[in-house]
Amino acid sequence: MFLLKAIEYYKQKKESLVITFAALAVLFQPFFKIALGRTMWNVIDVIVAIGLIVLYIWDNRKGDRPKVHFQPKPPKGPTKQENDVFEFTLNGKLSPNELVFVANQEDKELTDYFEKHPEVLEGWGQMFGFQVVYLPLLIRKLANKRVLQYRAPYLTDAELSDITIGNDFMLQFLENPADREKMKQGFIRTENIHRGSDGKDKAINRFYPISSTNGEPLSDQLNRIGNQISSELGKDRLLENKSMSADDFPDIETPKQPYPTINLGYAPEEEEIPTEELIEEIRERILKLRQRGIAEYILEQLIHPDNRLSRFVVTIDWRIVLPGYNNMEIKMEPLAKAVYLLYLKHPEGIAFKQLPGFKEELLQLYKLLRPSGLTGKALQSVEDVTNPTLNSINEKCARIRAAFLGQFDDYMAKSYYVDGPRGEAKKIVLPRNLVVWE
Repeated sequence: MFLLKAIEYYKQKKESLVITFAALAVLFQPFFKIALGRTMWNVIDVIVAIGLIVLYIWDNRKGDRPKVHFQPKPPKGPTKQENDVFEFTLNGKLSPNELVFVANQEDKELTDYFEKHPEVLEGWGQMFGFQVVYLPLLIRKLANKRVLQYRAPYLTDAELSDITIGNDFMLQFLENPADREKMKQGFIRTENIHRGSDGKDKAINRFYPISSTNGEPLSDQLNRIGNQISSELGKDRLLENKSMSADDFPDIETPKQPYPTINLGYAPEEEEIPTEELIEEIRERILKLRQRGIAEYILEQLIHPDNRLSRFVVTIDWRIVLPGYNNMEIKMEPLAKAVYLLYLKHPEGIAFKQLPGFKEELLQLYKLLRPSGLTGKALQSVEDVTNPTLNSINEKCARIRAAFLGQFDDYMAKSYYVDGPRGEAKKIVLPRNLVVWE
C-alpha cells in the first residue's frame, strides 16, 4: 500500500510525501525483519496510524475542490482533429487571441463545470496567450456592467435582464448549416479571412472538440488542444513546458457594479489639454467600454441600436438630464457647459470665426453656472474660447463630445454634441422639439 501511495504522490509531484511513503514501504516490507524492539515498533505504529488518518482527512477535504490537473504530456505532437475547419459568414472575426466555446447540444457536466469554475478556462487560456470566451457567463457580465446599455442607453434594467445568449449563438453564422451537427461541443478560433464568391468576407474558423463523456480527462483534452493551437501558430514553447492544477486558480466572483461612469479628468480651466491627446484618451476609454474582451461583432449582433433619441432637459439648476436614457445626467465643467448651452440656443449653428460676436452671451451663461462670480482667470478663459485663432474652442468641443461618448455610443451621441464640417458652422443637430428648459 505504501509503495502505491508513493507512486501516486510521485505523479502529483509531491516530493516530501514520495520520500515519506517510500521510507514506510521499506520499513514495513515483509521480506526481511528490521529489529527495532517491541516498544519502538509500538510507537512507530501509533505515529504512522495518526499520520495516515490526518492525511486521509486532508486529502478528502481537498477533494471537494475542482481537480483539473494540467500535467505535461510527452512531446509526441498534437493530435489533429479531422474536419476541423469550418467557414463562417461574419461581419468581422474573432480576435486573433480569442477562443469561443460553442455547442449544438448540451453536455451538462461540462457546461456546469465551466459555469461554476470560469477560472479554469481563464487560466488555461493564459498558458498559451489566449482569452477564452464562454458566452452565457459573458453576457451576464456585460449586463451587470451596463456595457450593453452603453450601446443602447434606452434599455431598462428589466430589458437588460431579458437578454440571453446560448453556446449555440455562433453557429447561426455557419456558411454551411449542415456543419452544425459536426460541432457538438468545443472551441473555435479564427484562422484567416477570405473573400467569397458572393463578394463577402468569410471567416475560416478551426474547431477543437471537447467532451466530458469521451473517456479522456478534461485536463488532457485542454492540454492537447493548447498544444495543437501552439503548433498551428508556430510557437516554439508548447504546453509541455507548463503545468498547472485547479489549486492555481482562486475562486473568482464578479461583483455587481453600478453603471460604468468614466472620469473625464477635467483639468482646471486655465490648463489646456491638447485636443489630439484628449480625443485619443476618449477613444481608448470607449474601446474598453465597447469590447470588454469580446469580439466587436458579437456585441453588434446582440444589440442593434435604433435612432431612439431621448428628450433633453436642462433643469432649473442647470443640470443636463436625458429622461429617455434612464435619467442619465451629462456632466461637464462650467465653461464647457456654457459653450454647449450657447450652441443649444442657436440651432442654426455658429462658426468658430463668428464666436467673438457671441462673447457677451457666453459670458452671461457662464455667470449663471458660476453664481459665486468670475475670477480674472475665468474671464480670460472666456476671452480665449471666443478667440478663433486659439485652440481653446476646439478643446472645449472635444470635452463636450467626451461627456456624451463617455455615456453612450457615437451612433446616438452624435445627435447631441457640437459638430460640423471644417470651416463651416458647428451645431447640435438634436431636434429642438426634444429640448426642455425648466
